[in-house]
Amino acid sequence: MTGKRILYVSSDLFPFSSKNPISLSVLKAAKFMQSIGNDVRIFMPRFGIINERRHQLHEVIRLSGINLLINDIDQPLLIKVASIPDARLQVYFIDNEEYFKRKAIYEDENGVFFQDNDERALFFTKGVLETVKKLNWKPNLIHIYGWISSFIPLYIRKFYKHDPVYQNIKIVVSIYNNPFQGKLNNEIIKKIKLDKIKSRKLKFLEIPSYFNLIKLCMHFSDAIIKGDFSFPKEIEDYIKVKKFLVLKYYPVEKIETVYQQFYKENVLV
Repeated sequence: MTGKRILYVSSDLFPFSSKNPISLSVLKAAKFMQSIGNDVRIFMPRFGIINERRHQLHEVIRLSGINLLINDIDQPLLIKVASIPDARLQVYFIDNEEYFKRKAIYEDENGVFFQDNDERALFFTKGVLETVKKLNWKPNLIHIYGWISSFIPLYIRKFYKHDPVYQNIKIVVSIYNNPFQGKLNNEIIKKIKLDKIKSRKLKFLEIPSYFNLIKLCMHFSDAIIKGDFSFPKEIEDYIKVKKFLVLKYYPVEKIETVYQQFYKENVLV
């Protein structure tokens, strides 16, 4: 499988974030897909814990400067880029002073889940999808990781459904059994509906827990990759009932050719 345009969207990516199953999986998959002749781009949030000087991030003026409407408030979008060491891979960082300046990821110093994590996820979603349009680059496949990316399938299928960039696009989501504590803001459905999005599946967010968010994400995706060996019964049952196309769990060391085959045989056909 060569000559495809593959977009990875992730909450984590080593070396910009710590070593964990998501950050290492994205790194390994993206590097391999690039090495065999695909055009690969990566997007992630510019969390405040990322050291811009050490990783040589710099703003891309031509991509920055637009405002995104989140909960009826204009929020300025900043785009920064850096390269992965030892690979010709460019990483785009979605940034905003209100949502990503804080020196934390999802919780404050007392372990309390940020009240605006829902808006941060919406801003990240729209920031990624608007920036891809400005790049004039139409992906064949989007592979998403991490709950903060979970609204991307919904927005592609509903908000951007008539946009040529996102026509006939395939979406793969890697799911993990790593729930956040607590829930997203209870106003999340109202905030999504401000974007004129209508779907009965928004009922999942009546209780905006981690696993309900994952169900919503899976519903609007084409295929699921299990990033962990086991999941709660509610997730396993939902996968079986909906008969999703699923790749079972593989350790990070084995994913390169496995993902390539999965993309080729089941997604990019």
